[in-house]
Amino acid sequence: MMSDDKSLRAPQDASRIAMGEDYEVRYWTNKFGVTREQLQSAVDAVGNSAGAVEQHLKA
Repeated sequence: MMSDDKSLRAPQDASRIAMGEDYEVRYWTNKFGVTREQLQSAVDAVGNSAGAVEQHLKA
């Protein structure tokens, strides 16, 4: 049975992080294990490419 929990939706474009969409911010903060502030800092540093943000956070 599939869940109807809309808060667990994956982003429409999984290659980009949309900081203006709360459900995407929740998805990416959970995926990377970071806070919203850490995610925003990473996006500010390297752009909204999910791959670049992931590499930045691992560094």
